[in-house]
Amino acid sequence: MDSGEKHYVWQADDWPQWRYDLSALACSLTEVSRAQGVLLGRLADVGLALRDQASLAALTEDVVKTSEIEGEVLNVESVRSSIARRLGVDMGAVAPVDRHVEGVVEMVLDATSRAATPLTAERLFGWHAALFPTGYSGMHRIAVGQWRDDVGGPMQVVSGPVGRRKVHYQAPPAKRLPAEMATFLSWANAQTGEPALVKAGLAHLWFVTLHPFDDGNGRIARAVGDLFLARADGSPQRFYSLSAQIQRERRDYYDVLERTQRGPLDVTGWLSWFLGALGRALTSAQSTLDAVLNKARFWQRWAGTPLNERQVKLLNRLLDGFEGKITSSKWSAIAKCSPDTALRDITQLLDLGVLTKSPGGGRSTGYQLAILSPDG
Repeated sequence: MDSGEKHYVWQADDWPQWRYDLSALACSLTEVSRAQGVLLGRLADVGLALRDQASLAALTEDVVKTSEIEGEVLNVESVRSSIARRLGVDMGAVAPVDRHVEGVVEMVLDATSRAATPLTAERLFGWHAALFPTGYSGMHRIAVGQWRDDVGGPMQVVSGPVGRRKVHYQAPPAKRLPAEMATFLSWANAQTGEPALVKAGLAHLWFVTLHPFDDGNGRIARAVGDLFLARADGSPQRFYSLSAQIQRERRDYYDVLERTQRGPLDVTGWLSWFLGALGRALTSAQSTLDAVLNKARFWQRWAGTPLNERQVKLLNRLLDGFEGKITSSKWSAIAKCSPDTALRDITQLLDLGVLTKSPGGGRSTGYQLAILSPDG
């Protein structure tokens, strides 16, 4: 990149004086606020235990999806166990948890449950160290808990095979990071006058534009955004996941991010997309809450029925959104029991009316939860 050319937003003469048209965002802000109110209104009508379960479901989705955006697949049961233990939520059997899962969980919970605590360099370094407990990203050693130094060249976001790489974005030089991050953190912790949801969108954008770490910038940017969303909600509990919505709209997210980082300091377009995605995340959270309430109603219905640990474990897997259909062979593998035992478990649940057969038969016979009547 020639020193005289200006390709990126941080090269603007008036950087970082973000601009946006608040009147153009007014409708989106109203819609998001309405969706927040509807969701919180529903949650106000359920008990504390169900609110805890709804928060557990949202946080689990957030942790899993923020990593999935970066191509990392975490074990859902391990994530749920880690969060449940930290929140003190009873979920029965606990799945084993590895250090990497623990690190992502620590970051997300610190960002959301301690949203009112100032955002500092030390706090960000702690998040980064939690994400990379071994000091490696894959096979590569990285600088952990410190700003990047660019010893291997400028920080670039690229795609494509070696030899035909496309540069989507190049971050500011490392030598500028101490001053750039000081400016960002001063703004983050000050009363700066923007609507709270707008500040959340700006914080996400500003952090990922600075790209201050060797790796993990996307996950930390989303955690920064979640911190400001928690401040906007005025609650340490999370009941929706913006990261999950970004994962569902990942291509659009990267497209609007690249356009914004290569454009002027007017970021109305980015904020419009951010607020739209947030609104859709809140709508999706209604389905998550439906699932939590359905699970509670299910166990109320079958509370007096004696079931073994395997049956309880598998039924919970189905209630939590098991992908595909459950078969006797999958039951055997998940429950770590013999095929005959799995078939006996399933047959008993069929006789009780807890399960029904899915369409199809023979060796591919699948089973699903029986639909409860409205009165349970």
